[in-house]
Amino acid sequence: MDQLFIVILLLASTVGLTFIIERGLALRWRRVIPPAVEAAAEACRSSKDLPMLAQICRQHPSPISRLLLTAHDHLSWPKDDSVDALEIRARHEVVRLERGLVILEIVAGIGPLLGLVGTIYGLILLFGSLGQAGLTDNTALASGIALALRATLLGLLTAIPSLIAWSYYNKKVETLTVEMETICDEFLRRQYRGIDAA
Repeated sequence: MDQLFIVILLLASTVGLTFIIERGLALRWRRVIPPAVEAAAEACRSSKDLPMLAQICRQHPSPISRLLLTAHDHLSWPKDDSVDALEIRARHEVVRLERGLVILEIVAGIGPLLGLVGTIYGLILLFGSLGQAGLTDNTALASGIALALRATLLGLLTAIPSLIAWSYYNKKVETLTVEMETICDEFLRRQYRGIDAA
């Protein structure tokens, strides 16, 4: 039974580490907002530049590419409707960026709790053996304390990296979202300014 807590904590730690690595790769700036797409969106000043932007977005699939393609496809709509369509697509992209962060939050939350359960179990074993053998059996005393300390340590070692990664990735998603919103907003303003002028 005492090994069960260790195994569960090791599994939680493995799951947390897997999502830390996966989200680290998925949330790289160049992967979410490729420089070529950002430059093409900036260079797209009129409707003549739209085919070039669409081609670059298709060559570099990413969240910002999908948003710009959505904006591109809805330019014939009234501006408010186009913005609404873009906002709906943006919510989908943000959900995709946040995928897996809830797992890190859960691991960060349950790590210390599992460690605490292991600690309590170790103390129960310790005091149970003290009640049977008295203070003469140092082996039972040492094993109970060792289990309690191991469980506490593993619980904290599981939770701390997951909590750090969860906090960092949440902030990164927020920063990426603001940047994508800015790029799309500027793109739409330029396009509708050109349409209004024509």
